[in-house]
Amino acid sequence: MAKYIRILICLSLSLPTLAYAQPTAVSANNKSIEIQYTNTPPVIDGLIDDAVWENAAFIDDLHQVNPVEYATPSERTDIYLLYDTDALYVAVRLFIDEADLTDNILRRTGNVIQDDNIVINVDPFNNQRTGYYFGVNANGVRVDGIFQNVTQPDNDWDSIFYVETSRFEGGWIAEFAIPFKSLSFDPNSSTWGLNFTRAIQSRNEMMAWQSYDRRFDPSSYGELTGLDNINQGLGLDITPSFSMNSARRFSPDNTNENFEPSLDLVYKITPSLNGSFTVNTDFSATEVDNRQVNLSRFNLFFPEKRDFFLRESDIFQFGRIGASGTLGGGQNGRPFFSRNIGLGNSGGSVDLNYGAKVSGRIGNLDIGALSIRQAEQATADASTLSVVRANMGLTGESTLGFIMTDGNPRSNLDNSLFGADYLYRNSGLSGGRSLEVSGWYQASDTEGISDNDSAAGVGFALTNNNGFNGGVAVKRFESNFNPALGFANRTGVEDFSVQSGYSHRFSSGYLQTYDFRLTGRRYDSIGGGLESQTILFQPFSISNRSGDRFLWISKYNKEVLIAPFEISPGVIIPAGEYHFNDDGFTFRTAGFREWSGSISYIHGNFYSGTFDRSWADITWKPSPKFNTTISYDIQFVDLPEGKFTTRILSGGIDYIFSKSLSWINLIQYDNVSETMGINMRLHWIPEEGQEFFFVINQVLEDYDRDNRFHSALTDITAKFSYTFRY
Repeated sequence: MAKYIRILICLSLSLPTLAYAQPTAVSANNKSIEIQYTNTPPVIDGLIDDAVWENAAFIDDLHQVNPVEYATPSERTDIYLLYDTDALYVAVRLFIDEADLTDNILRRTGNVIQDDNIVINVDPFNNQRTGYYFGVNANGVRVDGIFQNVTQPDNDWDSIFYVETSRFEGGWIAEFAIPFKSLSFDPNSSTWGLNFTRAIQSRNEMMAWQSYDRRFDPSSYGELTGLDNINQGLGLDITPSFSMNSARRFSPDNTNENFEPSLDLVYKITPSLNGSFTVNTDFSATEVDNRQVNLSRFNLFFPEKRDFFLRESDIFQFGRIGASGTLGGGQNGRPFFSRNIGLGNSGGSVDLNYGAKVSGRIGNLDIGALSIRQAEQATADASTLSVVRANMGLTGESTLGFIMTDGNPRSNLDNSLFGADYLYRNSGLSGGRSLEVSGWYQASDTEGISDNDSAAGVGFALTNNNGFNGGVAVKRFESNFNPALGFANRTGVEDFSVQSGYSHRFSSGYLQTYDFRLTGRRYDSIGGGLESQTILFQPFSISNRSGDRFLWISKYNKEVLIAPFEISPGVIIPAGEYHFNDDGFTFRTAGFREWSGSISYIHGNFYSGTFDRSWADITWKPSPKFNTTISYDIQFVDLPEGKFTTRILSGGIDYIFSKSLSWINLIQYDNVSETMGINMRLHWIPEEGQEFFFVINQVLEDYDRDNRFHSALTDITAKFSYTFRY
C-alpha cells in the first residue's frame, strides 16, 4: 500500500503542472439571463400563442458541443422563459426539416435521449454540484432526472411536471411548466444554475447554452436570475396506492391472493428539505432486472429501480464510488446500497412495513437520513435499517462529508458503519481540463468482530474530452470490512488502478471522434501476493458523424487462485497462477435509424483454456407506436477441467397506444438457471400524478434440462396510485 501511495503523490505533483502547461482552450463566457415574472400563466398546449410570451426573457445563443464545441449550430433554437409564484415556464421553438427529425419514441419511460430532444437543466442551489433536468422529444414524451456525483445523469428519478409539443412547417415546439413543488430550492436565493441542451440525432449534433470541455453538467451551468417570491404551497404530496395480487406457485401447487393498500407522503419541511414517509411499501410494479451470467468469483451489482429510494438519491452518494472514471473504479466499497433493503438472502423480496426519510439541503449542507422497518425473514428477525449522510460544500466545487449506517438486513448480528469523504474538484483548468482529488475512509462494526474492519481510498484524476487525460487511485479493503447496508464484493485486498487516454474531435470530414485508452488494475492480498491483474488496451474507438461506433479492445489478465474455484457446476479450476489474454471488437450503429443494433466478439485464453464470447442486439422501430428488440449473448468456455456454454436470450415487444398508454413485453432466458421469465406490463398515466399498472410475471423452468419448459410461477398484479398535491 505504501508504494502505491508514493506513486500517487508523485503523479499528484506532476500532472497538475502538465495541465497548466497546455495552451488555454477557447471557452464560452459564463452566461446569465434575468427571467420575467407573469401574473397570468401561459396555457401549456405546445403552441406559444399566448400573449404573455411576448414579455418573456429570450435566449437564442446556443452553440455546438459536438462535433465542434462553440461552433455555430446547424439549426436555430429560440427559448422563452417566464415564472410566477407557482412554476417555471419555458417555451422552445426548434427549427429543423421534417426529413431530418428523429422521433421514434412514443412510450412513456422510453429512452427519449435517443431521439431529437430539448432538455432544461436547473440547479436551484447554484452550487455547481447538483441539478435537475426536464426534457421532451417531438412526440411529447418526457424525461426527467437528477445528477449524481456531479457528472452522472440518473433518468430513474421521476417527478411531476407538464409539457406539450406541436409541429410547424420547419420544426417543432415544446412548452413546459415545472412546478416549484417538484423542486427543492433556497427561498432566500434569487439565482439558480441554468442550462439548455438540444440533440439532433441524425447529425450526431449536441448543442448547449453553456458548456466547457464538452460538458454541460452542473459544474458548467450559466445563471438564471430574478426569481423572487416563489413558493411551494403547503408542500405536501399524498400518494395512496392499492394493489391486488394473485400468485400461483406450481411446485408445490399453491395460490396466494391479497389486497395491499400502501401510502407515501412527501412533505416540504422547508423549500430545500424534504420529509418522506411510507407505509406498507409496495414495489410490485417495479421493472425487472436484466439477466447477467457471472464467470467471476465475485458478486454482480444490480442498480436500484424503486422510486422511494431513488428520490434524492444523489445525496447518499459517497466518495465517488460507482462514478465513471478512475476515481469511481467500480461499485466495491459502497457504504450504502439501498438495493439491500427489502432483499432476502435467497434473492426474494422482504416486506417493508414502514419507513421515513429526510433529505435535502440546509445552506451549504446536503443531508439525508433514512430509516426503514423491514419485516422478518428466514435468516433474520424484523429489524430497523438506518443511514445518515451529510455533505458540506466547500470553496468552489469541493465537498467534505460523512456517512453512518446501522442495521443488518440479512442477519441478526448487529452491524454499523462510519465513513468520511473529501473531494476537491476544479473544472476550470486551462486546456479544458478538470482536476479531481478524492479521499475516503470507512470503518464497519460487526458483532463478534473487533479488527481488520476498515476500508480507505485515495484518487487523482485529470479529465479532458479533447486531449490527454489520466488518473490513479488506491483503495484498501480489510478482510473483515462488512458494510451490511452497502455493497462489498471483494475484501482483504489492496486495489490499485491507473488510467490514461487521449481523445480527438475532428472538425470536419467523415469521422467525428477518436479515443485511445490504456488502463491497468491490480488487486493484491493484504496478507501478501497478487490476486488479480488486468491491463486493458483500447488502440482506437472511432465514431462518425451519424453516431456509428467501432472499437477494439485487448486485455492481458493474471489471476492467482489460492483455492479451487467452481466456475460452473462440476467444472472446478484448481488453485494456481494463470495468465490469459483476449481481444475483441464492438460495432454499434446509431439508434435514430429504423433498424439499429450492435455486434461484439471476444476471443482468447481463459485460465488454462480458451474463451469465446459473442453478443448482439437488433432493434426495429418501424413507427413510434411499435418497436421490438432481440439480443443474444453466448459464451463458450473450454477448459481442461471441462467445457460449458452460457446463453442469455432476451426479446422485447412494445406496443405504444399513446404517450400515456403502453403495453410492454419482455422475455428473458438463460441456460444457467434454465428458467424463462416473461414480464408483461400495461402502463397507463391518465394525467400527471396518476398511474395504473397491470403486470403479469410468468416463470418457466426446464426441470429436467430436456428443453421442455413447465410453469413454475404465475404472478398477476394490478396497481393504481394517485398523488394529491397541496
